[in-house]
Amino acid sequence: MKKYLALLSLGVMFYACQPSSETSNSESSATPEISEASLQKHVETLASDDFQGRKPFTEGETKTVNYLVDQFKAYGLEPGNGDSYTQDVPMVELTASPSEVMTVEGNGQTVELKVLDEFVAYTEKVVESTSIDASELVFAGYGVVAPEYDWNDYEGLDVKGKTVVVLVNDPGFASGDSTFFKGETMTYYGRWTYKYEEAARQGAAGCLIIHETVPAGYGWSVVRNSWSGASLYLDQSGGAYQPEILGWITRNAAIKIFEASNVDMKNFAARSRSRDFKAVSLGMNASVSVTNKIKRDQSKNVVAKITGSENPDEYIIYSAHWDHLGIGPEIEGDSIYNGAHDNASGTATLLGIAEAMVKMDKPKRSVVFLAVTAEEQGLLGSKHYGENPIYPPAQTVANINMDGITTFGPMKDLTVVGYGQSELEDIAEEIAKKQGRYIIPDPDPGKGYFFRSDHFQFAKVGIPALYASGSYEHMTEGVSYIDSLNKIYLTSQYHRPQDEISDSWVYDGMALDGALMMEVGLNVANSANWPKWKEGSEFKAIRESE
Repeated sequence: MKKYLALLSLGVMFYACQPSSETSNSESSATPEISEASLQKHVETLASDDFQGRKPFTEGETKTVNYLVDQFKAYGLEPGNGDSYTQDVPMVELTASPSEVMTVEGNGQTVELKVLDEFVAYTEKVVESTSIDASELVFAGYGVVAPEYDWNDYEGLDVKGKTVVVLVNDPGFASGDSTFFKGETMTYYGRWTYKYEEAARQGAAGCLIIHETVPAGYGWSVVRNSWSGASLYLDQSGGAYQPEILGWITRNAAIKIFEASNVDMKNFAARSRSRDFKAVSLGMNASVSVTNKIKRDQSKNVVAKITGSENPDEYIIYSAHWDHLGIGPEIEGDSIYNGAHDNASGTATLLGIAEAMVKMDKPKRSVVFLAVTAEEQGLLGSKHYGENPIYPPAQTVANINMDGITTFGPMKDLTVVGYGQSELEDIAEEIAKKQGRYIIPDPDPGKGYFFRSDHFQFAKVGIPALYASGSYEHMTEGVSYIDSLNKIYLTSQYHRPQDEISDSWVYDGMALDGALMMEVGLNVANSANWPKWKEGSEFKAIRESE
């Protein structure tokens, strides 16, 4: 472990003393090391049972926010929101209780689906109860309207008052054609959030997404755990139209419905990727109800900053989400979803960078440290920030996001999620080389990780964003070692109480990644240049319109 830190220290100090490759006025003093001991302390504290899984609106939130504020104060960082270290995020908590059975009738047959085992259902409407009653089911393929790809699954279709059944991911997935949408790389059209947004725009009464593990990127247990119990939403009174019922059904449940219908639904996924696909009524009607317990409250983003010495009104924002799932269904005798990897690790790295950077000479541009709430509920804290920015997006140079930083040891790779999006990855690649590392694209682009963490909300308002970490090849143990550990995490720990600290965890890899991210921020903060979105990025036009 120590030999990697020695190499790290030399590499980082060498890089920090070099001028930027893009500008000659980038200067930095030798960089203090990110403390492994501090990283470990932060993870152990944030992921402890005492913090109750860090869910917003709980005692766990109060303890987490107080801890983060206290750390920023102790380091000597300034308040990031005027004279406050927090930003209020008004939210509503809806505890949905769906009916035990979803009934689907038609073609002389009845299909009954069991809640949690075969479907989940909820509503984003702030109402005590709602339902769909004998709502006509329409299979709408991937549920995508994408003019730039000349694709419209809703063309000529009126789904007002009806319930659409759609596939997860987008038509490019498993098509074998890298030019069709983005091939195996998921676009935003593949995300479940988009499916519901489009169904709402079309005026549907309900939207049911067919879950499949490979195109979704996670198993049914994740769906079941994430949409049972209380869920949080931004409290936006008088907001846009919402369907009455939103939900997921298993693939087997979908097949039951298709087999009961009078429509030939063989090879439904492959047929939905054809440009000849036309949405079709299944001749079946669905009924399900949801009752809600409603609670309104304020959650908190935590924000601190270092004011720039020369360009204080230009900003680099580091982000990480502090929240997890709280206390939930018991699994293997444990009900506290500690979220040690997701995302005590990223929050600890944010704190580690802040602690190290504040000891340096002030950067030329301002650097902001933003720990956001409610990522697990749909990127809500970062969404609220994007819609109510403390620092104008047009003056925000870059976002560097940390979500799930390795505790398996030092990595030879730096895996960039959303590779090819912005010039930030080029800066990161140069720094990685100085650490003796290489850069690779996300090996699983079809899982849509670029749209599943908080950097996406910065990208949506045009801010170039970097989301990267070592996650593919261990420095000494290789690829297969990390692959086996990642599989264990995804199948038995992710979004489960088993995401907790292990005696096998080490923190030198976290320090290595933290040092790299710190150097990316320092490069941008001390440069006169503005990193740009690359050609082909869907966010380039947003930035250029500012």
